[in-house]
Amino acid sequence: MHPRVIEVTERVARRSAASRRAWLAQMDAASGSQEGRQRLSCGNLAHGMAACSMTDKQRIRLPDAINLGIVTAYNDMLSAHQPYAEFPHQIKQTAHAMGCTAQVAGGVPAMCDGVTQGEPGMELSLHSRDVIAMGTAVALSHNMFDAVLCLGICDKIVPGLLMGALRFAQLPVLFVPAGPMASGLPNDEKAAVRQRFAAGEASREELLDAETRSYHSPGTCTFYGTANTNQLLLEAMGLQLPGSSFVHPHSPLRAALTTAASEQAIKLARNSVRLADMFDERSLINAVVMLLASGGSTNLTLHLIAIGQSAGLQLRWDDMADLSAVVPSLARMYPNGSADVNQFQAAGGPAWMFRELLAAGVLHADVRTVAGEGLEHYTREPVLRDGVLHWQQGPEASLDASILRSHGDPFSIEAGLRLVEGNLGRGIVKVSAVDPAHWHVSAPCRIFHSQSELIAAFEAGELERDLVAVVRFQGPQANGMPELHKLTPYLGVLQDRGFKVALVTDGRMSGASGKVPAAIHVCPEASAGGPLARLRDGDLIELDAGNGRLAVAVSPSDWQAREPDPMPSEPARGWGRELFAGMRAAVSPAEEGASSFTAGLRIADSDQPV
Repeated sequence: MHPRVIEVTERVARRSAASRRAWLAQMDAASGSQEGRQRLSCGNLAHGMAACSMTDKQRIRLPDAINLGIVTAYNDMLSAHQPYAEFPHQIKQTAHAMGCTAQVAGGVPAMCDGVTQGEPGMELSLHSRDVIAMGTAVALSHNMFDAVLCLGICDKIVPGLLMGALRFAQLPVLFVPAGPMASGLPNDEKAAVRQRFAAGEASREELLDAETRSYHSPGTCTFYGTANTNQLLLEAMGLQLPGSSFVHPHSPLRAALTTAASEQAIKLARNSVRLADMFDERSLINAVVMLLASGGSTNLTLHLIAIGQSAGLQLRWDDMADLSAVVPSLARMYPNGSADVNQFQAAGGPAWMFRELLAAGVLHADVRTVAGEGLEHYTREPVLRDGVLHWQQGPEASLDASILRSHGDPFSIEAGLRLVEGNLGRGIVKVSAVDPAHWHVSAPCRIFHSQSELIAAFEAGELERDLVAVVRFQGPQANGMPELHKLTPYLGVLQDRGFKVALVTDGRMSGASGKVPAAIHVCPEASAGGPLARLRDGDLIELDAGNGRLAVAVSPSDWQAREPDPMPSEPARGWGRELFAGMRAAVSPAEEGASSFTAGLRIADSDQPV
């Protein structure tokens, strides 16, 4: 093992000692009293199986029969989740073949950030993660189940499902993916049309045609954004079957993998293998390493912290930054390159990533997974032979060195995540998609309070200069921390025109954003009186991603004399946003996971959340 990985893992374990003990004690207590359906009263049990067939009722009454609980994020609007419509039926058939049963325990909301970008609904997006966690808890609260299958893929859905499931870690939990859509319009061509539209050089009809040819069928969007990052990290945490992430929906191999996931959940339950036995600080660090090595979505710098808290583990941005300095960059997918996840899969896919990262000594191999003991299982990939599912060793060499590289010949010896800090606070910069020539920008700032303000200024020709665009009052407490992805084409146009351009914000950027340097998730956020609230138009800001610096050139005395600007208005109402006021009031800072649960997860003998 690389000494830095050991050091960071041990640091997380020490920091988490009290909260982790409390969480494990809670899971042990639940396991000790877990008699499942046998402890339910006759009336309780009758309600729980009233809609079942007579055969299933007889099975559910048996003390040793496994009843799978399915928590599904199915809906028709998300292309990634539409294939889930048929999964419960297949899972039930598999359970029946093994003398067991399965029930849909509950459904959780699944919004599409691709639909809500720049729209009022985006202000609900991050908070929906915590709603999903609560929905998962409600679904599993009936105590009818011996194991859990989570059906979810996209942005906030996987983190929310896992956060909720970790409160029921006395059970085995397994995630079941549905796979990506076939490749459509290449990502670099789509990005070029978006930028030409922003510059007024392409019509709306041309833009819509390009977008429709990119997002065209059931399955996950094919760029390497948050959804596909989630999938690769679930494998890194050992919570999804090896190599199952990027197999197409409605294919024979996908059907075989769904059956195998159902069978494996039953086997885990029969052997009393709990989620609590699998998920620890090593699993969490493995997810961070995979995030870094693959150039994954910055959204996971929030979600992994919140996921860790749900299991009593205290992960920090500093831990991620320290790992980023030693984890090699092995993959190039859009926005860090031109390839999509289907090309990544063809070049060697997850099996190659696991093989190389284990060889580099930056992944913990000695972990328990849903596939068995040891992360070596994940160096294999699934195949069908005469209709039977097998796992075989992945390729020994990258099949496309423009997409995947070995740890001995990486794209970069460091990963593409930087922690920047200074008198403007602390933030995250994803540099893997940014040309190193643009890592350092020093320019006067222009203050905005919304995406629409910046776009209007661009269209009025007011931004034709070196510029640090500051979009503030976009944090989780202010308005739910919306993604600001719509700004990417406009700032990209300015950069292409030869200007030095950067973005600084307490909001988020999409997992698909890149090209322009952006310090995001800046803490403390402006609505909490953070430093961004003290900025004035024309202040000289330096963003130096290479050296981890984010600062404004104002004398300390003048800076302290400034009063923070208040939020320009009350949080917007309409589109359901007022229903989330309580979550905005309770949410923790971005560097603590932007979670509404921090206070509720605290324990008596520690001020750390559990």
